[in-house]
Amino acid sequence: MPLMWVGPHRMTELYRAIFTMNISEASDATGVSQRMIRHYEKIGLIPAPSRRFDRYRDYTEADLDRLRLISKARFVGFPIEDVRDLLSLWSPQSSDVPSVSQAARAKAELFKRRIETLEELRQTVLSLADQVLQDGSAVA
Repeated sequence: MPLMWVGPHRMTELYRAIFTMNISEASDATGVSQRMIRHYEKIGLIPAPSRRFDRYRDYTEADLDRLRLISKARFVGFPIEDVRDLLSLWSPQSSDVPSVSQAARAKAELFKRRIETLEELRQTVLSLADQVLQDGSAVA
């Protein structure tokens, strides 16, 4: 089939159809509910997506990456403001690369300390479970 000129407007529609997803597809791809995607958009954690001529939202791969990051951060208990800070490191508005890098490293160190604390807590809970099995009762 020969290629034919379809015009810039039609090319934009074709691009969107190939490289973007509607909210249902974005939800399926990220595991984030449609309701939460709309909420994150409303509170500014993800930018408002472009819309098709039929008013459906168009989500790009970058939007899906942001949603996955938000989902992981929320799963491990990060408050919304911490998620917002994390996202600001990911897509900095500033061109001050050294300070963004320093802030990212500080955030990574914080994550490391949290992981260590969670591991200590995990060991305590496992120890308690073993104690209960041995004694037959909970220990305070």
